[in-house]
Amino acid sequence: MTNMMEAAQKQLREMLMQAMGQLVTEGKIPAEVLPAFRIEVPADKSHGDFSSNIAMASAKALHMPPRKIAELLTEAFYFQGSYFERAETAGPGFLNFFLQKKWFADTIQAVLDETTEYGKSEDGKGKKALVEFVSANPTGPMHVGNARGAALGDGIAALLEWTGWHTEREFYINDAGNQIEKFATSLEVRYLQKCGRNIELPEDAYHGADITAHAEDFYAENGDKFADADSKTRRDALVAFALPKNIAGLKRDLKSYRVEYDNWFSESSLHQSGAVMEIVKKLADKGYTYEQEGAVWFKAEQFGADKDFVLVRANGIPTYIVPDIAYHCDKLVTRNFDKAINVLGADHHGYVPRLKAALKALDVDTSKLDVVLMQMVKLLRDGEPIKVSKRSGKAIGLVTLLEEIPLDAARFFFNMREADSHFEFDLDLAVEKSSQNPVYYVQYAHARICSILRTLQEEGLYQEGTPLQDLPAPETAQEIELIRHLAAFPSEISAAAKIYDPSRITKYALELANLYHKFYDACSVKNAETPELREFRTDLCRAAGQVLRNAMAILKIDCPEKM
Repeated sequence: MTNMMEAAQKQLREMLMQAMGQLVTEGKIPAEVLPAFRIEVPADKSHGDFSSNIAMASAKALHMPPRKIAELLTEAFYFQGSYFERAETAGPGFLNFFLQKKWFADTIQAVLDETTEYGKSEDGKGKKALVEFVSANPTGPMHVGNARGAALGDGIAALLEWTGWHTEREFYINDAGNQIEKFATSLEVRYLQKCGRNIELPEDAYHGADITAHAEDFYAENGDKFADADSKTRRDALVAFALPKNIAGLKRDLKSYRVEYDNWFSESSLHQSGAVMEIVKKLADKGYTYEQEGAVWFKAEQFGADKDFVLVRANGIPTYIVPDIAYHCDKLVTRNFDKAINVLGADHHGYVPRLKAALKALDVDTSKLDVVLMQMVKLLRDGEPIKVSKRSGKAIGLVTLLEEIPLDAARFFFNMREADSHFEFDLDLAVEKSSQNPVYYVQYAHARICSILRTLQEEGLYQEGTPLQDLPAPETAQEIELIRHLAAFPSEISAAAKIYDPSRITKYALELANLYHKFYDACSVKNAETPELREFRTDLCRAAGQVLRNAMAILKIDCPEKM
């Protein structure tokens, strides 16, 4: 698994240390412990491919002007056999380094050799990660926020997989608690209405058409058999009928969105196993609870939360957070994941420190739990926000959204911004076939590459050539920038995985498409000046196409060969 940027930086660090050692041996600088220094990629590429502040960082320790240190280092460098051809001293003592053509050729070769594996690393080898995302209440269809969470969570899981983690995707089914009670109430009222009873649906119940459809289907199967049954029997029967259908619908809709889970974990299983009340007992046994007005409270402030909170209400029913605590103990203790990553709505910002406080009290390593908080999505049509209401059933759900816009556009758009950024989803732009549509722009770049390769093949000019050191060096700015960007791909994936940010990959793909379009406009492939240059540019096209496919594979977005 090749990372040419990392290889060049590692080699440059060794060269710097060797040059420093040589200067000490020659008596040109004193033997002192060197402070930390940086190797960076300059924003202005006229300043070289890499730069270092080693001379400026060492000036105090060596009691010498940084410019003088930089000049001595420049004279001491030995470039033969390295990726670098020269170094320059700039400003008060910066060192700028320029790559030789072998590095560019090796970058292309690495992509062509590793194909679908290019960009992968073993950063997380031997470690397990569990990514829990969406976990929508199974009381109705998924809304647009769930669609963003699904694309985000799936992208995070893919990034971890690309960086060597054993990764599992998990959906936590909230099939217990208040939302199920409200679900039962909504179904019961609609069923009784179907049976001819004059009864109003409470304002805070679920008013969606899906509830009415479930009640009608239940009536079609059972008639008024349950009309005169006791409420509990009726409600249990209705939930047992409707809930599995909703869960099956969630699985079906997510699969159509290219999201498939390894695990579907049921909240009710925690209640049935006794794990929920066991949490309360453990906290009480440790002396971390107290009673107040008949309720059991957790001493959360003692563990860094903003305030204490109720574990068990006065009526004996545990609050929603208790099964969540049990669930996370299962993740981090029973199943022993090295990382548990939760993708949650931004409204959970107060919930997270409370959950971590309880886990800390139970001696669970909370550094293993990372939470990605996701902001709201605003849908725009004709430049105006679309007003939606989940309670009234007039929300645009995932299925409705995918009927209106392409699946690729949805997956790409929802990962265009960092999770903590509010996102305006332009429905008109998502279906537009122009360079203004980001996903179309990227896919068009790939189709353009495929078109060039088809033409070359048809005319007998396509060769599975190997970039060699004696091939022409990339001389145009467009070639150089494109190859640099290909080389940055593995590091970009590693960086995105560490901060759980798939938007870095959409931005990378957009920039790659932009650089390829610039290359296409400036550099002829078919009519290159020499056969060697044509072969070099052909291989560059092949490499760019491969990296585009790899980037889009992380996001589970297609790369069409024709558009």
